[in-house]
Amino acid sequence: MKHAETIKVVPARYPLRTVGAVIALFVLAAIVQSVAFNPRWEWKVFARWFFDPVILEGLGQTLLLMLLGTALSVIFGGLLALARLSSSWLLSSLAWSYIWLFRSLPLIVVLIILYNFSYLYDTLSLGIPFTGIQWASYQTINVLGQFSTAVVGLTLVQSAYTAEIIRGGFLGVDHGQYEAAAALGLPAWRRTLRIILPQALRTILPSGFNEIISLAKGTAMVYVLAMPELFYTIQMIYNRTQEVIPLLMVGAVWYLVITSVLSAIQYLVERWLARSERRSAISPTRVRSSATARVAQPQEPVHANVS
Repeated sequence: MKHAETIKVVPARYPLRTVGAVIALFVLAAIVQSVAFNPRWEWKVFARWFFDPVILEGLGQTLLLMLLGTALSVIFGGLLALARLSSSWLLSSLAWSYIWLFRSLPLIVVLIILYNFSYLYDTLSLGIPFTGIQWASYQTINVLGQFSTAVVGLTLVQSAYTAEIIRGGFLGVDHGQYEAAAALGLPAWRRTLRIILPQALRTILPSGFNEIISLAKGTAMVYVLAMPELFYTIQMIYNRTQEVIPLLMVGAVWYLVITSVLSAIQYLVERWLARSERRSAISPTRVRSSATARVAQPQEPVHANVS
């Protein structure tokens, strides 16, 4: 009998990878040292203002703008996406025109135009166009304030991007799924919510969370409305105290905290979605049928080679 040869497993070595890691750690250490021990960053000023009630109040306004802008843009963007996918040429054309317009305009331009809306139009009237018939009218000066202008502007711009993300998710679902859903005889809204949307979420979620993070940073643009959100509050403080760098770092760190929390939520949602898909893929019926098939298969004889 021949003795089995001993196989020695030698782990693969990547010297260039090790050298790259050492260089990266060296550069990171140098950056940390230059930031942490440079007195011009004024970390004592940073610590004094970081949890200041005025800063926290501005942070609350930023979070509220982000939450309202996200919720409204998802609702309005979903309706726009459905209109773009509609078989009606009129709905599809109107939705395309809206998306083209607000993806082309910078957010700061939209905010300034909305803030001056009462100058452009004194009143808003409900009636029949070109006939002079009016049923009701409203003074525009009482319609849009600072906060409402910020919410409307963020929603108008963000919903255009959200609509394209949702539309792309729906287009990523195999067309056979639409046909199978229609064959079940379910209403269109139920087919969309129960069958198509869960499959489209795999494509929508990563890009959707990326847009929410962009919206969280985009709230800084409402400083042009003189609204006391986080960035405008920081501006007002450093214009008075001349402590520019440490106060900008206060804002930067708070934005990092917001985006980090959103990234963690995205990770948890995607992980939960992947786990639910794995559970649905291994259903009890399939497990029982596969077990029955294994039992039904004839057992092959085992042959032993004796030397």
